[in-house]
Amino acid sequence: MPADTVPVTGWGRTAPSAARLIRPRTYEEAALAVRGCGARGGIARGLGRAYGDAAQNAGGAVLDMTGLDRVHAVDADGGTVLCDAGVSLHRLMEVLLPLGWFVPVTPGTRYVTVGGAIGADIHGKNHHVSGSFSRHVLSLELLTADGRVRTVVPGTPLFEATAGGMGLTGVVLTATIRLQPVETSLMCVDTERADDLDDLMARLADTDHRYRYSVAWIDLLARGRATGRAVLTRGDHAPLDALPRSGRARREPLSFRTSRLPAAPSFLPGGLLSRTTVGLFNELWYRKTPRARTGQLQCIPAFFHPLDGVPHWNRVYGRGGFVQYQFVVGHGREDALRRIVRRISGRRCPSFLAVLKRFGEADPGWLSFPVPGWTLALDVPASLPGLGGFLDELDEEVVGAGGRVYLAKDSRLRPELLAAMYPRLDDFRALRADLDPRGVFVSDLARRLHL
Repeated sequence: MPADTVPVTGWGRTAPSAARLIRPRTYEEAALAVRGCGARGGIARGLGRAYGDAAQNAGGAVLDMTGLDRVHAVDADGGTVLCDAGVSLHRLMEVLLPLGWFVPVTPGTRYVTVGGAIGADIHGKNHHVSGSFSRHVLSLELLTADGRVRTVVPGTPLFEATAGGMGLTGVVLTATIRLQPVETSLMCVDTERADDLDDLMARLADTDHRYRYSVAWIDLLARGRATGRAVLTRGDHAPLDALPRSGRARREPLSFRTSRLPAAPSFLPGGLLSRTTVGLFNELWYRKTPRARTGQLQCIPAFFHPLDGVPHWNRVYGRGGFVQYQFVVGHGREDALRRIVRRISGRRCPSFLAVLKRFGEADPGWLSFPVPGWTLALDVPASLPGLGGFLDELDEEVVGAGGRVYLAKDSRLRPELLAAMYPRLDDFRALRADLDPRGVFVSDLARRLHL
């Protein structure tokens, strides 16, 4: 197998590190790659959408798993699919939607692999109803450090360590996933504006149970009485009888079409996203949204993945890249959320991709991120002066409220805070030590956080 030493980075484009990039095309080649990782070990990588350093391995090997991308079998009656770990959610949608099925969970991008979805235990706008991705995985095949391929099922320690384990228990080769039935490939969407953070949280808490999918874009530059103002978007898969009686949508109710704008240029000035430009964008986005609109039909890409229509949108932050920061605090800790939002607003962090959601029941993965409560995700240019110290202060607020940050988006958390955020951390470390005593599977994230 060819292996090139190349700089590897996360989607945030910060802290690149050089690694041998190996591209297996078969399970046998993946096993050979694991055996030949060398002293610095290896880590599996999908489409590179982890924001930080989870799929980097300085001086070691990185296994590009996108060559293992077969959809092996679809049970169109029972609603399951068996596929390789390198299959993207985009590809699954292309295959499954014409058959009346949809992926059970999707994040804000469909360009994430099934292996990455399991390793990060991704969540979406429907966590309050459906939980995270691993809750819908019926079984998986895992290539472990000893060269064995193990069938792993829910309810076992190895499954719970692998779901959300950031690829550190082994290489996922295949997975069998339970699917969501749909009648059409359109979404029926309600949109409304919230005047401030308290108004937003009240709307979410009172009415989220009516919707399968729910998310709020929040203006983190607004201050005073408008602090936390937001646009709340919620919906469900449109039934067939909601479609117009004539036209393409009625003739082809399960068609899946996407469109893409030209890619962002490879070089953009680092100061493009300033407080002024982001403030103008936020004002326009809030004002252009109707105060209340119900029953709008939207296509799946527009509702779930609007940024996927702009290839390489991460370039708009310039060469310095950006930091994505996501945390969750539990129900009953709303005061902590209010304090954090006020601090971000007062700090004038230029973030135009900030979203607030409610999580439902916790997921079984030992390092899975979601717990019942409120999660806020925001992006900020990495070059923002004093950003590191400011986020350290937010970490302390999060820990003090019994919350945690999302490892799939992290690039700078201090390791001494990890145990307080993830109570099953010692169990995870013990299983890894027993399963992989030579440390075959390792990443920059794992070294930084002593995983």
